[in-house]
Amino acid sequence: MDFKLDPGLEEFRQMVCAAIHEDLPLDMAARQQGFGGLQSEHSDQLAWTRILDKRHWSVPHWPLEHGGQPWTALQQFVFQNEMCGAWAPDTNWGATHMVGPVIYTFGSDRLKERFLPPIRKGEYFWAQGFSEPGNGSDLANLRTSAIVKGDRYIVNGQKIWTSGAHASEWGFFLVRTDPTAKPQRGISFLLVHLKSPGITIRRIPEINTEADLCEVFLDNVEVPNDQLVGEPGMGWTYAKFLLQQERTQSSFIYWNKRELARAELIARSENWDGTPLSELPQFATRIARLRAEVIALEWSVLRILAQETFSYDLTAVASALKISGSRLQQSITELEVDLLAAKSMRQFPIELAHRTPESLWPDYVAGRTASALGNRAATIFGGTLQVQKNIIAKLAFGL
Repeated sequence: MDFKLDPGLEEFRQMVCAAIHEDLPLDMAARQQGFGGLQSEHSDQLAWTRILDKRHWSVPHWPLEHGGQPWTALQQFVFQNEMCGAWAPDTNWGATHMVGPVIYTFGSDRLKERFLPPIRKGEYFWAQGFSEPGNGSDLANLRTSAIVKGDRYIVNGQKIWTSGAHASEWGFFLVRTDPTAKPQRGISFLLVHLKSPGITIRRIPEINTEADLCEVFLDNVEVPNDQLVGEPGMGWTYAKFLLQQERTQSSFIYWNKRELARAELIARSENWDGTPLSELPQFATRIARLRAEVIALEWSVLRILAQETFSYDLTAVASALKISGSRLQQSITELEVDLLAAKSMRQFPIELAHRTPESLWPDYVAGRTASALGNRAATIFGGTLQVQKNIIAKLAFGL
């Protein structure tokens, strides 16, 4: 069997690579390469979005009428794979892949005109306000309330684990607008300006020295009624739509491929008593096992993109990808730390991720321990491992 890309896809890949080589600033790629966490710096994400927008590539997965590209699912895969492999920053995922599709699918014309162009152009950051204290994965029981008063909603409550809220201008929040309805039917989808009076944002220190996660407190925050997306009480439906849009992204396949390549580089470069670590059985075996798992995960993703027919609900398939991808994130970053041995004890603060050529440390050292520590949460964020297993049990096996 021939598992190579067809000629048309290979030409497309070469076109994408040439554009990256021309457009991607070297200092931006260097910061991404040395960054300890899963995300890029917020300023780089917005700057890279603006650069991509010049080619009309900032939201290629959107419909054509909203600024997208007529690319196939496999072309989208190649595009994302080459971007990640070249150390290009992320775009603001919450904006381009989450709230943006909800707005152009369910939002009013006014909301589309107001928010879609700034998202395409990377004008400001967006944060996702779903999880709450005690209800991280149980959105049906959220307690943040939004009560109509004249032409406004008065919002009270608290959100937590709100990534990037401190650097965001806007947030998309699930709020309870009807406490008398069934839990799922009483939730609405609201766009909230994060500089509004009554909002307090507190950053949460993380074990890997980052503080991207935040608590958001809402105390009598006034939100205009026209910032409601779609219909009242439909927030649960919109949230499910949002989470289903990028089924394959939960696998972090591009990230896993790139980090495994970095782990293999470390193994070839570091040595024990003159022997490269890649030639030691204990490491060679781990690398071979992880390489097989990454290949299997990639082909699972490609099966979905090729629209293969499955006997299981695709939501269950997405949960399976999430489990495999998150476990790989942990295993690969743990391998990187083990390969670095004592070098992994050196702390590189995030602000020093972009280092000077005069450094005595190899480029692959900075950020590896921070990444491994941050990825301890990979099986928690985006739906915990246990929740994903419950979804598979229910939707795939009827348990």
